[in-house]
Amino acid sequence: MITIISASNRKGNKTLPFATLVYEHLQQQQHNVKLLNLEQLKGEIISAVMYDKSGQHPAIKSIQDEYFIPATKFWFFIPEYNGSFPGVLKTLIDIMSTRELARTFKDKKASLTGVALGRAGNVRGMDHLAEILNHVGVVIHPNKKPISSIATLLNERNELIDERTIQELGDQAKELIAL
Repeated sequence: MITIISASNRKGNKTLPFATLVYEHLQQQQHNVKLLNLEQLKGEIISAVMYDKSGQHPAIKSIQDEYFIPATKFWFFIPEYNGSFPGVLKTLIDIMSTRELARTFKDKKASLTGVALGRAGNVRGMDHLAEILNHVGVVIHPNKKPISSIATLLNERNELIDERTIQELGDQAKELIAL
């Protein structure tokens, strides 16, 4: 199974359209794929006992059991927040590393796609995330895809309309499948 993660919990974020496009593309090709939209995370997951296996919020256990443990591959779509990636993703990884670390991350493959309003396409954030994922045992595909100037690639309904970007994401999907 492939889990696609839209790594922003901001309502109406511009990351989700990219993740959704790839999710629908892979579904149409009959791949077993799930989309995890971090908008669904609520504030109550963060607590004083979140790093205690027995104190984890049920929502985290559910996400780990449904999206992470059964996955063999991940595709992270990460927006640029303050020169890196959103803290909500780091917190999610940290919390999930307290229960079933090996089954959640070890030897699984991942592709990274950075999205940004600016010119760099979140290259730095992809590097930061790659280091963290490597630390927990995930193997990162070397073709990390930065997508820049995303405001020019989406229409007024937040749909990806840039054919070149659509093609590049299709190519990245083929590479992830081949891993």
